[in-house]
Amino acid sequence: MIINAENLVLGRMAAIAAKQALLGEDVRIVNCEKAIITGDKKNTLKHYLQRLDIGQPQKGPFIQRRPDLFVRRAIRGMLPRRQSKGKQAFSRIKCYIGVPADLEKAETLRQAQLQKVTKRFITVGELCMHLGGGK
Repeated sequence: MIINAENLVLGRMAAIAAKQALLGEDVRIVNCEKAIITGDKKNTLKHYLQRLDIGQPQKGPFIQRRPDLFVRRAIRGMLPRRQSKGKQAFSRIKCYIGVPADLEKAETLRQAQLQKVTKRFITVGELCMHLGGGK
């Protein structure tokens, strides 16, 4: 399954990807930087910047600053990662920034799209740039 994450809500897309990986399907997610986190932009930024300030660099909490790793971490939270089936499912998930040449036939998920037209969201790429990561 190849998923184009452009304009998809991160949590909904992550839940669908986790479920498919648990069923044994290989999941590839492209355009991770264009996934959407709904809610007020200032509050979302404030939440993640506060999480960066707590803890220590060696002990965590660890916040991913690259969009592909950020999306992969969101999917990991929806898997039973300490069980063998969760570890195997997590290994079947790959995330990409942009669209690689061999994964151009990506599909979009209707059930993960934004339901209402709203201006209250932030993209994963924009959030990661504010956190100090690259594109």
